[in-house]
Amino acid sequence: TVSFSRKEFKRRIFVITFFRTKISVVVYKVNMARIWEAYNKLLSSQPLLTKALTSCVGFTAGDALAQNFVEKVEKYDYARTARLGSFGLLVHGTTGHYFYGLLDSKLPGNTTPMVFLKVLIDQIFWNPCFGLMFFTYLGIAEGKTFWQIILKIHADLKTAVMGSWAVWVPAHTVNFAFIPPAQRLLYINTIQIFYNIFLSFLGNKKVEAVEEKKE
Repeated sequence: TVSFSRKEFKRRIFVITFFRTKISVVVYKVNMARIWEAYNKLLSSQPLLTKALTSCVGFTAGDALAQNFVEKVEKYDYARTARLGSFGLLVHGTTGHYFYGLLDSKLPGNTTPMVFLKVLIDQIFWNPCFGLMFFTYLGIAEGKTFWQIILKIHADLKTAVMGSWAVWVPAHTVNFAFIPPAQRLLYINTIQIFYNIFLSFLGNKKVEAVEEKKE
């Protein structure tokens, strides 16, 4: 029978734990590398579909975080998450693919003046367009009337546009300066997950006082 002192036993446990942790980290890195490689292959072969699915995940995760950790709702609204996820799939991913592709083709390069111009166009032109699409899509998905959608846009579009400046001006400066064009929407959706918490809250905020007057 082999016996160990308490000190030797602890040392051996530490060594085993250390190497198990190192192996787990290596396995994790290998798996992530494979996932990244597979993602890039799909992005190359099916760019529109890949970006649409990426946006779907981003908007779904953003609403889940909003409901569970920001609003802390008593009963989870799965239909709401489905609406947000479908917006990412059908609208955000697809329009973002074409818009940023067009922007990069017309304004190539990442010089300081070019980055400044791209951020300016994104925030002055695309940002309000995105807000209009967002509130309109959610309104239609919720079965709202034309005037209810108009009232929602009037009440919250300005807040959405101005609120985005604090996030997307610095984010897009990094985006247009350092991120490869093919990876732009993935980068955007990574940040969008957390920004979508704000969008989800704003998109589902009621405009009761205004709607009551209209009725």
